[in-house]
Amino acid sequence: MQDFLYNLGVSEQLFNYLIMPALIFIARVGDVSINTLRIMFMMNGKKNIAPVLGFFEALIWLLAIGQIFQNINNPMSYVAYAAGFGTGTYVGMYFEEKLALGRVLVRVITPATQHELMEFMKDRNYRFTNVGAEGRFGKVNLLFTVMKRENLKEFIAKVKSVDEKAFYTIESVKRVSEDDLNVMEDKPRFRTRLFSKARA
Repeated sequence: MQDFLYNLGVSEQLFNYLIMPALIFIARVGDVSINTLRIMFMMNGKKNIAPVLGFFEALIWLLAIGQIFQNINNPMSYVAYAAGFGTGTYVGMYFEEKLALGRVLVRVITPATQHELMEFMKDRNYRFTNVGAEGRFGKVNLLFTVMKRENLKEFIAKVKSVDEKAFYTIESVKRVSEDDLNVMEDKPRFRTRLFSKARA
C-alpha cells in the first residue's frame, strides 16, 4: 500500500505523519469497539456471535500493532494508537447502550405503596414482587422486577413521575428461570427495527 500511495504522488512525510497514523487510529477504534461488543455478547450468553467478533478483533489488532512496529520511530503512530483506544472505548459503549441487550433487575424503594406504578407494570405485563420492609426512617415498600434493558428508560421515567424521591438500584441479569425472560432469546434492537420497517 505504501508503494501504491507513493506512485500516486503521496510524499513519504505525508504518509508517515498523516496517513499511517490515521489508519492506525481507525483500526484501533474498530478493534476496541468490537472488543466492547464481544464482552457484552459474552455476558449475555451469545455463544455464536462472540467468537466471530473475537476473530475480527484479533485480526484488526494485529494489523494495527504491525504498523506500529514498522513505524516504531514515528511518535505519531503512538499518539494515534492511544487516541484510537480511547475513542474505540467510547464508540463501543455507545453501541452497547443502543443495542440494549439483556435483562436488568430493578429494585425500587418508596415510603408508601405505589399503586399507580404497580398498575403501570401490570398493563405492560412486567413481573414484579412488592414487599414491606423497614428503613432508616420507618416502614418502606420494596419492589423487585426483571425487565428488558430496552424498557428500562420508560420504567425509570414512570418511577420518577410517581415519586421523584424514590430510591432505585439496577443490576444486570445474565439468566432467569422463566423462558420468556431468558437472555438467550434476546434479539438486537437494530435488527428488530430493521425488519419492522421492512414489513411496514
